[in-house]
This record gives sequence, structure tokens and C-alpha cells, in this order.
Amino acid sequence: MSWGTELWDQFDNLEKHTQWGIDILEKYIKFVKERTEIELSYAKQLRNLSKKYQPKKNSKEEEEYKYTSCKAFISTLNEMNDYAGQHEVISENMASQIIVDLARYVQELKQERKSNFHDGRKAQQHIETCWKQLESSKRRFERDCKEADRAQQYFEKMDADINVTKADVEKARQQAQIRHQMAEDSKADYSSILQKFNHEQHEYYHTHIPNIFQKIQEMEERRIVRIGESMKTYAEVDRQVIPIIGKCLDGIVKAAESIDQKNDSQLVIEAYKSGFEPPGDIEFEDYTQPMKRTVSDNSLSNSRGEGKPDLKFGGKSKGKLWPFIKKNKGATPEDFSNLPPEQRRKKLQQKVDELNKEIQKEMDQRDAITKMKDVYLKNPQMGDPASLDHKLAEVSQNIEKLRLETQKFEAWLAEVEGRLPARSEQARRQSGLYDSQNPPTVNNCAQDRESSPDGSYTEEQSQESEVKVLATDFDDEFDDEEPLPAIGTCKALYTFEGQNEGTISVIEGETLYVIEEDKGDGWTRIRRNEDEEGYVPTSYVEVCLDKNAKGAKTYI
Repeated sequence: MSWGTELWDQFDNLEKHTQWGIDILEKYIKFVKERTEIELSYAKQLRNLSKKYQPKKNSKEEEEYKYTSCKAFISTLNEMNDYAGQHEVISENMASQIIVDLARYVQELKQERKSNFHDGRKAQQHIETCWKQLESSKRRFERDCKEADRAQQYFEKMDADINVTKADVEKARQQAQIRHQMAEDSKADYSSILQKFNHEQHEYYHTHIPNIFQKIQEMEERRIVRIGESMKTYAEVDRQVIPIIGKCLDGIVKAAESIDQKNDSQLVIEAYKSGFEPPGDIEFEDYTQPMKRTVSDNSLSNSRGEGKPDLKFGGKSKGKLWPFIKKNKGATPEDFSNLPPEQRRKKLQQKVDELNKEIQKEMDQRDAITKMKDVYLKNPQMGDPASLDHKLAEVSQNIEKLRLETQKFEAWLAEVEGRLPARSEQARRQSGLYDSQNPPTVNNCAQDRESSPDGSYTEEQSQESEVKVLATDFDDEFDDEEPLPAIGTCKALYTFEGQNEGTISVIEGETLYVIEEDKGDGWTRIRRNEDEEGYVPTSYVEVCLDKNAKGAKTYI
């Protein structure tokens, strides 16, 4: 099966077919190139997607990724980033192993094709030239033969005519001989050229064209083999990254299997646990007694609202007033006293750890400066030791400041954890649980406290909110109400700055009246004078209740 023998007369069709083969190869190169662009685009989109959902550094969102489910999600994002990298590898390998290689081969193929068909056209032109020579000699032989016949006929005519002179006959005979000789010469020339043409034609159809077409056939077969090899490479490039992609997917599965719902539930407890004790039972208040009630064991709102059951809140419990309370959005105190005890302890511990790290960093810097100073002392040519004194003093000063700051936070932390030696065990517990400057709860309802997403908490039936609601809508109904009676006295053990509404500031050693004792929420309601009253942490005061609390003296 050879194109040279089977397709000896299909020169033009072979030229078209080989050009079509090159076009197919170039089309395949274009296809692979577009595939590489798709892979790069896909990888870029995957990377952007992974980056988009990565938690922002130093943000609240980053803190949320301590949960195992969120960690698994982060692992998934990282694996997707690696997954994207494998698609970039696919693109790079296809570009280097297929596109570049085939592009170079196409140029070589075009040159080889051009050379082969140039040789074919050259052979065609040569055989056509031989054919034209043959035709020319043939026509010349034919013409000379006809001229010789006419000259012979003329001579015979002259020789038969008696009126023609002998000289004219001789002349006609000589002319006929000349023409006959010319015909013989043309015949010989035509025969020679014909033999030569037949030889050239035989060489053309049995040697030159078969050889040229054989080269073209081999060229085309190499092209076919090359495109097949490229297709195998195309598949192999994909196959090479499958194990790594499989590892990425295995990583995602492993991350999913690492999710621990119990651990996440415990983290929620650690994140939002307030440390408060559940409120105690509410004592029954007998509204059938017409006598003026003494201070109740219920909240301020209930004591202020007695005899007024049909307020604008309908028949709902006073514990449902919490939607009207506004969160205190003031600046965060330095000692985090706005947080529940457990959250406060965590924040203080975190702050202490941060300060200790800063101290260690400064100490390392001081050691480095000290070593450099020693080097300068031993080798004065390297630098002036005195030039480091200012820096050394500055670092030492920073260390001292940080240590003082650490001691301050450690003192707060020790108090929260109940390690103060001068306090009773009960006082330690109360201090650890309720050393906060937020308004206290007043009615012991479980719904009174509601943790906010940032870890702070709201006291939903605080004195501030209750008084604000009642004072706004029901001032006329309580204008004549007498102040609550004192049920004892208290002495301030520590200074307390009541920065939030509903609390009152006290100075260490100050004596005040107790008008409502601690109901288990860690706060005691006290009064300084007729217009100044509020709540202080029970752990901050030493309470002395009258034996007859119900009939105790009233503040005047």
C-alpha cells in the first residue's frame, strides 16, 4: 500500500489532504490551548473562592473558627487551594508538553511538506517540458513529410510535362530530394525525442513520483502518530494529578471526620458561660392584705408596682419587661467588669498572657542590647557602648511598666478567681461571680439575664430599666409612694464606682442603709440619702441586718 503506486495521478488531492492534516493538528493545538486557559481560570476562581471565605485576621470572625466544624471548613478551603494548584499544574504541563512541542512540529511539518511538493512540481514541470519537445518534433516531422510529398508530386508533374525544359525538371528533382532528406532528419529527431520522453515518463511515474509520494505518505503518517501521542500525553497530564487531587479530597473527608459536636458544645459553654448561679424561688406576696406592705423579697419593679396590676403590660409577668431594656453601649472598662464573671476571668487571663509575652519580648530585646554593649566594651572600634544606654534604659522602663500593668490585671484575676486572702469563702465566690459594674437583676427570674453575642450580658430587669419604664408611663401613680424602709446597715469594704445606671458609688469605710438584701444575684440595694440609692456588689459591703427587718426604722 503505497501512495506512489496507488495515487500516482492524485498529486493535487494529496496536496489538499496534507494541508487538511496540518489544519487538524493546528486545531488540536488550539483546543489544548483553550483547555489550559480554562484550567487556569478555574484554578484562579477556586483560589479566589478559598480566599473569600478565609477568616479575616484579627477579627471576631477569626475567633469563631475555634470550633471543630469551622476548623474543618478552613481545612476544606486550604485543600481547595491545593486542588486549584493541581489545575494550574495541568495547565502548565499541557502548555509545555503538548502546545509548545506540537507548535514546533507543525512548523517542521510545513517545511517538509513544502519541500516534497516542490520536488513533485519540479518533476511535473520536467515531464511537461519533455512532452512539449516531443510534440514539437512530431509536428516538425509531420510538416517535413508533407513538404516532401508535395515536392515529389511537383517533380513527377514537371517530369511528365513535355513542355517543361530539362533544367526545370532537374531543379524540381533536386528540390524533392532536399525535402525528402529533411523529412528523414525530422523522423530521426522525432524518434530520438520520443525515446527520451518515454524514458523520462517511465522515470517520472515509476521512480520520481513514487519516491516523492512515499515521502509525503511517511510525513502524513508521522503527523497522525504525533497527534495520537499528544492525545495520550493529554490524558496522562490529567492522570498524573489524580493522586494529589485524591489526597486533597481525602483531606476534606478527614477534616469532616474530625468534627466533634461535643467539643463544639463545650466551647459554646466556655464562650458564653456567665458564672451566675440560677435565681432562687420568689416568695409569695399576699395582695389580700390591705395594710401597707413592707419591702418585698421581689424585685424593685414589683415593689414599686404593687396595687397596679393592670398596667400597660397587660397581665404579663414583670419578668417579661426585658424587651424594653437597652444594652449599655459605653466604653469597655479596663478590668472587663462589664462581662459576666466567667467571661471576665477569661479576658483577664488573656490580657495577662499578652502582657507576659510583651514582657518576654522586651526582656529579649534588653538581653540583645546588653550583649551588644558588652561587644562594644570589648571592641570599642565597633561602636560606642554609651550610645546604647538610652535604649537600654527605655527598654527597662517599658519592662517595669508592663510588670506593673501585669500585676494590676493579676490582682483583678485573683479577685475573680476568689484568691484574695482577706475575703471569706462566700465573699470570694460572690466576688468571682458578680464583680461587675453592670446593673444587677432585681427579680431573680431566669429570663433576667441574656448574653449578647460579644460575650457581655444585660440585666433585663435592672433598676434603671424598670424605673425608666415606670417613670415614663406611670409617674402620676407613684408620686405619693413612700421610700422603701431600711432593713439594716452596711459598711463598704472596698471602693466601688457605680458607672452604670441602677448602681451607686461607695467609698471604702462608708456606712449606708440597706433597703433590699441580696436575693442570690450578687447585688445588695442600699441608700445613702433620700435621693441616692442603688445597687452594689454584695462582696463589696459588710451587711448588718436588723433583727426585726420588716419593722426596721425608715430613713429620714
